[in-house]
Amino acid sequence: MRIDSEKCVGCFRCIPYCPVGAIKRSGDIATIDQDECVECGVCLKSGICRLGALYQPELKWPRVLRSQFSDPLAPHPSTGIGGRGTEEMKTNDVTGRFKDGEVGIAVEMGRPGIASRFSDLEKVAIALARHGVEFETHNPVTFLLDTKTGRLKDPTIGKERVLSAIIECKTKSEKAVEVLKELQKISKEIDTVFSLCVINKCKEGEVPIIPELEKAGFIPRINGKTNMGLGRPLRT
Repeated sequence: MRIDSEKCVGCFRCIPYCPVGAIKRSGDIATIDQDECVECGVCLKSGICRLGALYQPELKWPRVLRSQFSDPLAPHPSTGIGGRGTEEMKTNDVTGRFKDGEVGIAVEMGRPGIASRFSDLEKVAIALARHGVEFETHNPVTFLLDTKTGRLKDPTIGKERVLSAIIECKTKSEKAVEVLKELQKISKEIDTVFSLCVINKCKEGEVPIIPELEKAGFIPRINGKTNMGLGRPLRT
């Protein structure tokens, strides 16, 4: 996103609309820190600038990734889904992506006000890959990774900053705690935050993985994201 310095009159009404604080005062006008901007388009879509000083230039690779992961109206070429480009794990009752004996893991990196760079996302993906997880194929983050090592296929992507991105994978139930402990370690080595989601198929009204998580010192919040689902549930 850019601001036309010839049109900007320095009202600064656009500043509160940036979810990552990239719009700043520069003397008598507003400017956008291009390194901090995630290309979410919130400032432009708000319509707050009546003089048309805000404008969106054409985005090229790899900067276009910022828009694809931050703008909910920008579809991912790899999935055709807008926003972060994934249906997420919560659709499991319809998609059947996670079977008995498997645990799904999602690491949602970044938040409005914090965001995340792909360099940090790569650190987390490498940590997961070391434990042999299976990365979800229908996910735009996976599209960017070497799924054997967790490394970015294109190293130039690392500096790109996005509002948030979700790493999705699965592992065997018996390895789940081991993987979560690895994520606990890597969380101290990244310059952002992430939320951690775990999915496990219910059995007789209970979630089998919960006792193991509690025994390992984790505090699962079953009410965090419980999805009843829509459509026709799979029987597998």
